[in-house]
Amino acid sequence: MNMTESILNYRLFLKRKNFSSLTIKNYLHRLKLFFSWLAVPVESTTVKEVKLYIDYLLEKQMAPRSINCHLSSVRLFYGYLQDEEGISTVNPVVTGLMMRESHPLPRYLPDSDVELFLNHVASKRDFVIFMLMLRCGLRVQEVINLTLDVIDYRRSQILVRAGKGAKDRMVFISNDAAIALAKYLRVRLVTKEKHIFLVEKGRCRGRPISVRAVQKRVELYAKLCGVPVTCHRLRHTMATQLLNANADLVSIQEILGHTKIKTTQRYSKLSNLKAQQDYFQAMDLVIARTVINQLE
Repeated sequence: MNMTESILNYRLFLKRKNFSSLTIKNYLHRLKLFFSWLAVPVESTTVKEVKLYIDYLLEKQMAPRSINCHLSSVRLFYGYLQDEEGISTVNPVVTGLMMRESHPLPRYLPDSDVELFLNHVASKRDFVIFMLMLRCGLRVQEVINLTLDVIDYRRSQILVRAGKGAKDRMVFISNDAAIALAKYLRVRLVTKEKHIFLVEKGRCRGRPISVRAVQKRVELYAKLCGVPVTCHRLRHTMATQLLNANADLVSIQEILGHTKIKTTQRYSKLSNLKAQQDYFQAMDLVIARTVINQLE
């Protein structure tokens, strides 16, 4: 079996299935780690080797969710070998090997922390990047992929092309985020580059900014203000704020680009203000229909 050729063919297979470039990169990276560790031929791999690999990843203090991502990548590749290349091999990642994951609630920022964080952001570019996560619910990859032609100021909308799952969706842009974006565009480097957010200094000046560069900027400002901010936490904060403002759960699902409503429902567990409002509003009706002599 020519392993290099199979992996190259697998990469083409994933591209034909319209997986995003980031997803393909992650899948291939995990396969590389697994096959670098593996001491037996690929076609001879059994459940025993996979269990040992899980132990190896645990020793590296990898989280259960990350381990499951590695196992999923290996399982998909063996499925590809069987179905697409006709290689006679048994998929060693069988049902039951996946690790049990905890499901912590999304962490969000209270309004005071949001204000403190944003007040420490001096760069117009960085400020609008964070505002697009906080006001539009964009993922960091979706923000850096934005191009000049997807902004519709007249309708206050942004077209998110090829978001998670390679799906397009339309999101709305708030007035304050739109103003911040307009201010940045006035000072943005003059270039033919269509991506909105560019590197402003160094050798890569004028090129599209990377995900890691944005993450490092968030880490810098978080350290300066002492608030535990991450890119995804800004997105979580937006969802929680909308729920507390009585926004419909289905509408939030569409804005965030969640495939399943169950994913969005996790935020309702955080939305204590809305739960409090619903409780007292409903309880007032209950009390109005109930006569308790001892309270008179």
